[in-house]
Amino acid sequence: MYLHSLFKHLPTTEREYLVSRSELKTYRRNERVCATDERIKKVCLVASGLLRVVVDEDVTTDFVREGDLYLHLEATEPTYVLVAALPTSVYFVPADDIWQICREYPQVALELLRLTIERVANLRKHLQQISSNTSEARIACAMHELTLLAPGRNGGYDKRISQGVIASYTALSREVVNRAMRDLQVRGLLRKDRNAVHLQMASKAGTPASLREEIGPPKL
Repeated sequence: MYLHSLFKHLPTTEREYLVSRSELKTYRRNERVCATDERIKKVCLVASGLLRVVVDEDVTTDFVREGDLYLHLEATEPTYVLVAALPTSVYFVPADDIWQICREYPQVALELLRLTIERVANLRKHLQQISSNTSEARIACAMHELTLLAPGRNGGYDKRISQGVIASYTALSREVVNRAMRDLQVRGLLRKDRNAVHLQMASKAGTPASLREEIGPPKL
């Protein structure tokens, strides 16, 4: 067993050590997981569910999905709160143990650096989308991204993701998100079932045809 793909090539003894040092906790939807001053010495590994990174009271800058880790970036998020967007289980591992592994196994350090660079690039891309896209395009972009981060059983994204979460991620009011989603539903571009919300092809929803390429793969 290993806690994250980052550690899959480590010797069994090292993987078992990290597991023994980890602490597993579960959280309800919308429950606060941790903040800067509480878990600054821990690395978060999401075992199941979805976390959102919140700054400035209720601005969502990023998501951390199942199988991903969260490492605090002081330069981009001097203060933050992690909040469960869905029922979530999280492993907390002492940061000192991770740094020791990185010192002993340079390949782990390089992979962690790559993941960090990708995350910073994703944050920059998200800010560009907010500043350059229309409200509807931003909402559609966020919903498409959620189909990768919190997929429903038969497509779409988990219905438990609230409009408030989408609003906080797209820098829009909840009223704007609600109005845009109702409009998409009336136009037959959005539908809901018992478990998920489904959005049709991004190009049909009035957003750029290259939207999916702009979004890219899920964040790490």
